[in-house]
Amino acid sequence: MTAIDLTGRVALVTGASRGIGRAMALELGKAGAHVIATARTTGALEEVDDLIRAAGGSSTLVPLDLMSSDGIEQLGAIVEERWGKLDILLANAGQLGVLTPAAQIKAKTWNEVIGVNLLAPARMIRAFEALLLKSDTGGRAVFISSGAATSRRAFWAPYAASKAGLDALVQSWADEHNNNPLRINLVYPGAVRTVMRAKAFPGEDANSLPEPATLWPLIAELVSDDCQRHREIVKA
Repeated sequence: MTAIDLTGRVALVTGASRGIGRAMALELGKAGAHVIATARTTGALEEVDDLIRAAGGSSTLVPLDLMSSDGIEQLGAIVEERWGKLDILLANAGQLGVLTPAAQIKAKTWNEVIGVNLLAPARMIRAFEALLLKSDTGGRAVFISSGAATSRRAFWAPYAASKAGLDALVQSWADEHNNNPLRINLVYPGAVRTVMRAKAFPGEDANSLPEPATLWPLIAELVSDDCQRHREIVKA
């Protein structure tokens, strides 16, 4: 894995209880960052905390439903009060929804997928931009998107639309920060061994896919102090 020293950095990871979020939270902790790990499942978060601490790192667990009316904003206030800054934002949490014809998708599914994949990141931008700008490095924001944003295949309408919207949101926001040190990027992780991937492709051999931890060298580059990439869609 890529060696990187993030000692003294504060990193927030959403969807940290499993998959890519879990793996990246662990790697960030190993690299010296204090990890604020968020997810809906407390038990799974506690397992992540145990792994980070066993590796010599430190973390703060925040059970959080991104669909709650003010949870993200409350977290922003907590980070402001406790740390006064945010060095790294890794917006990883995602919602697949159901793979079915667009005409059959219920409003509840649209609300959940758009809410988690697009509206929550928009609220994070509002809640954490000022804190990211207080970072010594100017802050690093990485959003996990998907190739579905551009492939837009049949039966993937909610997920594809939400990720296309995420790409537009993040790149538009990045354009507002071309003249300061804040670095903002998107990542298309590709096929990785996760629960969401298994749900989307139930007949696929999961053992043929790389583990989420294999994404760390790419993420490490994007959150490093000397990262110069900005407004990019980076494909793993």
